[in-house]
Amino acid sequence: MLLASLAITTAQAAQLSAVALAKGGAPSNLTIQANFVYGSGGTTADTWVQTSLDGGATWTDIANFHFTTASARFIYNLSAATPKTTQVTPTDGTLAANTSVDGVLGPMFRAKSTTVGTYATSTTLSVNINAGGVSAPVAVQ
Repeated sequence: MLLASLAITTAQAAQLSAVALAKGGAPSNLTIQANFVYGSGGTTADTWVQTSLDGGATWTDIANFHFTTASARFIYNLSAATPKTTQVTPTDGTLAANTSVDGVLGPMFRAKSTTVGTYATSTTLSVNINAGGVSAPVAVQ
C-alpha cells in the first residue's frame, strides 16, 4: 500500500503523509520500501517512517531512508516480535540516516519527509508499506 508519494521541487521541511491505520491492531511485522527517483539538483532527502502507540498524539521514528543525488530503492522488514529489553528513546524526525528501530510497531503509520536543496520536477519519492499479521489490510485515513 502506498503510504507517501512526493514530487520534490523545492526544499521541504517535515512534509507529512496521510496516516495509515492497521485495522485489527498493531501488525506483527511491517515491510517498508522507499523508492527515490532522482532528476537533478538537490542535496539530500530524508524520510522517516513513524508509528504511533497513542492514537496519533505522538509519533516515533521506526525507519529512516536517506537519499542524495542518485536514484535508489531500499527496504526494511521490521518485526514486533523482536524483544526490547531496555527502554527505547523515541525520536521524531531525528533517527539516524539509514537506520531502523525493530520491535516497536503500533497500529498507526505515517511518513515524514525533509529535503535540502532544490530538486528538479522529475525527482520523486514514494514509500510503500505492507503490514502482516493483522485481521484486515492497512487503510489510509
